[in-house]
Amino acid sequence: MKSAITVIKEQIEHFYLIKRLSLYELKSKNRSNYLGFAWELIGPAIQVMIYWFVFSTLRERPSVEVGDKLIPFFPWLLAAFFLWSFFYQSTIQGSKSIYSRLKMLSKMNFPMSVIPNFVIFSKFYIHLLLLGITIIVVQFFGYYVNIYYLQLFYFIFASFCLFFSIALITSTLSTIVRDVHMLLNSTLRMMLYVSGVLWPLTLLEEFETLMNLMQLNPLFYLIEGYRYALFGVDWYFITNWELTLFFWGFVTVLFIIGAKIHVKFRRHFIDFL
Repeated sequence: MKSAITVIKEQIEHFYLIKRLSLYELKSKNRSNYLGFAWELIGPAIQVMIYWFVFSTLRERPSVEVGDKLIPFFPWLLAAFFLWSFFYQSTIQGSKSIYSRLKMLSKMNFPMSVIPNFVIFSKFYIHLLLLGITIIVVQFFGYYVNIYYLQLFYFIFASFCLFFSIALITSTLSTIVRDVHMLLNSTLRMMLYVSGVLWPLTLLEEFETLMNLMQLNPLFYLIEGYRYALFGVDWYFITNWELTLFFWGFVTVLFIIGAKIHVKFRRHFIDFL
């Protein structure tokens, strides 16, 4: 618990630095591209169009039920896909955030726990922009801005807490054992198909136990929360309070574990050069 408090204090005390480094990260990544920052939008847009074409046009996916509403497949997919993109990029980049900067460690005068945080923050800006585009698109489908949009602030915060907790663990383990990053990359590609992004988990109603287990996935909780907000269905985190309690319990355990191993091993990171 002491390690968790230490990491939280480090994030608060260096929040301004995190913002500056995240903006620098975003700019430096796209500096050599002709289209620059536009690729941060083009890439996800191409992906979502491919999935829409495959799962809606070729497979003739019908409307999907969200709460008591039937939602056309494209906006249903869009509402979740950009959150998935944020999760994937944050987790992959966060896992290698420390070992890819080992040569910088001796020159740094800020805590190492800041590193995965500013990497996630650089992806967070893109997510906000893509979320804004999603909100504009769903207006054309008749799902107008409503009071339930307020819960987006909650789910954005919850997403950040989950992604940072995961990054603390994976960035530490990846520094010690580089194969962890490769394993994570393969695992996350599978996660896309079991998190309710591309198809509704309710299709598994005949396998109720399996469906209930898959719904415990914390990413599924966030995805459904986004959809309930964007389509004006209900206060998801209240009506599904059991999942809310499970989610925060899971995130808390992840964060405590991540903080403990990060604080324990970070003094030895330089030895892995």
